[in-house]
Amino acid sequence: MEFTGTLQASGNLRHGFLPAPTVQCHAANLALLPTGELACTWFGGTQEGVADIDVWLSRLAPGSDVWSTPERLSGDPDRSEQNPVLWTTPTGEVWLLHTAQHAGNQDTAEVRRRISTDGGRTFGPTGTFVPADGGGGVFVRQVPVVTRSGRWILPLFRCPVTPGARWRGDDDDSVTLVSDDAGATWRQVDVPASRGMVHMNIAVRPDGTLVALYRSRFADAVHRSESSDDGDTWSAPEPTPVPNNNSSVQVTTAPDGRLLLVHNRIRATDDSPRRESLYDEIDDLGVAGQQESAPVEHTGGGAVWGTPRAPLSLAVSRDGGSTWPVCVDLETGDGNCLTNDSRQGANHELSYPSVLVTDEDGTAVVHVAYTWHRRAIRYARFPLAALGGAG
Repeated sequence: MEFTGTLQASGNLRHGFLPAPTVQCHAANLALLPTGELACTWFGGTQEGVADIDVWLSRLAPGSDVWSTPERLSGDPDRSEQNPVLWTTPTGEVWLLHTAQHAGNQDTAEVRRRISTDGGRTFGPTGTFVPADGGGGVFVRQVPVVTRSGRWILPLFRCPVTPGARWRGDDDDSVTLVSDDAGATWRQVDVPASRGMVHMNIAVRPDGTLVALYRSRFADAVHRSESSDDGDTWSAPEPTPVPNNNSSVQVTTAPDGRLLLVHNRIRATDDSPRRESLYDEIDDLGVAGQQESAPVEHTGGGAVWGTPRAPLSLAVSRDGGSTWPVCVDLETGDGNCLTNDSRQGANHELSYPSVLVTDEDGTAVVHVAYTWHRRAIRYARFPLAALGGAG
């Protein structure tokens, strides 16, 4: 993998901020609505894990540079509602999926759903789509895909309960839900040997095979697996050359078949900073403290937390994600994420990116939205041609 520079220097990259209705904003996801509007969802409130964390939505009308005033789409007073995803089904419904958990206990999370039948203008009531069970919680982060056969596949990851201990993510793993009847029924497909591999992001290759990329809880590398039988089975995830810092990645397929991956091009090293867990600043009731958590050291193959979340980069692959010969930075910074506290301004992460490509009057345009210091969602756009024949 070769780092080839900063796209900002080319003059093609345009940045802007979405309106920030809350102290903290995190985990953006982009979608193109049937109305032609570009939509961005994220979660916001006081601090991740606190019960005032809700799902928000803002829209960008075609030809406009101004994002709409955000709408709050969830409001459970007892749970932290996180990781929203918008998806337009082949039948024309727009689904909002998101998680809901008690405090910092991801092992209590369930996936909830709201459905829009008017192109995403309004949404129906909230219902539980994938419940938690006695063994742990379940999380969503990436959009479902539709395969060549018309099969729907929703990637999820499980957060198992560890008796006597709070959730840290050490044993999280990936599964998919598969529907062959337009979402009427679903069956579960496990991803083998996927301990620590989460945020499974599926891309359909031109030949119909499926490729999945994963965030690694161990902060080593983006991992990759394949399915050649329409998602009935998956190979075990294997590391790619792309670094990962135990933070989210997202991939999309460009019109020419190239994969575009947004991520943080950094991995943990022996001297990387550490923190206890993602939620070490809140208690079991979701009450947030005011101070940065003390760095700690962990051994034994558990989840690694605290590796800086910057720069924010885009990598390009022409071979379905096996190699990534080109990487450019979209924004740089120190990426400090030893605290989730947005009130003090100590968090500097550039993270949790979302990416999609749209056609604007015959021009392919790349859109990226991401967390900026957990205080706002930042939006960037540039013509796909700015990457040239990269990758």
